Amino acid sequence: MCLFVRRLTRRAADDDAMSLRRVNVAVLVLLAVAFLIIVQRNLLNLNDFLRSENPDAVPGMILPFESEFSPELRPDLVRTGEKIPVVITAAEERLGAVVAAMNSVYQNSKSNIVFNIVTMNDTVDHLKVWMTKTQLNNVKHTIIIFEPQLLNGKITKNPQKLDSVKPLTFARFYMPVFIPDAEKAIYLDDDIIVQGDIQELFDTSLKSGHAAAFSDDCDSASAKGIVRGAGNQNNYIGFLDFKKDAIKKLGMRANTCSFNPGVIVANLTEWKRQNITNQLEHWMELNAQEDLYSKTLAESITTPPLLIVFYKHHSSIDPMWHVRHLGATGAGNRYSPQFVKAAKLLHWNGHYKPWSRTSSFTEVWDKWYIQDPMRKFHPVRKHAD
Repeated sequence: MCLFVRRLTRRAADDDAMSLRRVNVAVLVLLAVAFLIIVQRNLLNLNDFLRSENPDAVPGMILPFESEFSPELRPDLVRTGEKIPVVITAAEERLGAVVAAMNSVYQNSKSNIVFNIVTMNDTVDHLKVWMTKTQLNNVKHTIIIFEPQLLNGKITKNPQKLDSVKPLTFARFYMPVFIPDAEKAIYLDDDIIVQGDIQELFDTSLKSGHAAAFSDDCDSASAKGIVRGAGNQNNYIGFLDFKKDAIKKLGMRANTCSFNPGVIVANLTEWKRQNITNQLEHWMELNAQEDLYSKTLAESITTPPLLIVFYKHHSSIDPMWHVRHLGATGAGNRYSPQFVKAAKLLHWNGHYKPWSRTSSFTEVWDKWYIQDPMRKFHPVRKHAD
């Protein structure tokens, strides 16, 4: 009997100890939750304080440069091995676009990337500050001054069309001139963001005798993003006037699928051997004299001469390395967020740019933008609701 009572007493003591431990655990959990709530409130108060102290903050505007949009920059790497020359243009009014594009290329690759930035003389100082006073200061780059005199006699003199001609858009024609020692190079428009390793794009295989690779406008990834309107912007008749004798004599089919020259992988050795630059200049001069381009031309005026010179004589880029038309009307409905996330390269060709008020998927671009240290370039954002 005494033994039985001892066992009951011991079991009761064990139950009391277990209950006490459970209470202690519950109290600790409640204390941890309370601590996290206090920390969160302090952080929010700090954020409000920083906003109030920011002299450039505009009330009612979404600030795209806060920490939640900024990727964690990887420590600078020692980049050796084969150089990957990337040619990109830098217009003063779009300088923020170039910075975001280069940042996305650089941060998503461990390769030995060298940017060849083609710009106008009056933009050099601003560009240098942006490259040296931000996290781009370790990025290998060369600044190349574009001389507009190169275009004398090669572009229209029509005053109504002349305003829309941007000299830097023709820089892609002169890649072998800008980087004469390179055998292969990549050209990128400034309104792109790269989400894959640029080495993969650089390794694109070009067929024998081909000087360049482009992404066809009929490819599976971007075909649903074809620009509709006056003329068909996915074939040659949307870019060239097939009623003109000079075009007729070429024997090209008007319904041939066109390509977009916003991303180019170029074999510069073959480019020089075939005198591609001279051929392009010839068609530019002839157009200035005879107006060979389509009257419904909605895209870059650099496309028509490239279509002529590379007619059925170019290689193809993986469609996921040039997902485009993000700058067109309805792009937000055309592409799913999952598809955009999976794309290796995004291109906001079209009227609506990711640094402007009405573009789709601006949050992707914001992620790579680096604020202008001179505070001249200011992306526009919608007013918050």
